[in-house]
Amino acid sequence: EIEDYLDIIGGFGEESISTTDHAFFRLKEKERKIFKDKLIKKVIFGQTPKLVGIQYNSNYAVFYKYGKDTLKVILDIQTTKINIVTFYIISNEQIPRI
Repeated sequence: EIEDYLDIIGGFGEESISTTDHAFFRLKEKERKIFKDKLIKKVIFGQTPKLVGIQYNSNYAVFYKYGKDTLKVILDIQTTKINIVTFYIISNEQIPRI
């Protein structure tokens, strides 16, 4: 599924990605100062994810290496745009096992 995901997002540019109001919901105040749209877009387009899954609601759950931890990003991928629904840092032990 990683290759399929990379093919899908390869058809988009950074200008096609936006954040929802909910995207920064789970972050602590200190993390909100670090994480901006540009940083998340850089990760999405600049890294290969560790794991990609499609949730029951059709959103993509994408897991990226982030330092010693993992960045979990939930994306709503539509035909002409991608919405970053939410994202947060999790420990490596919290990555789903397949």
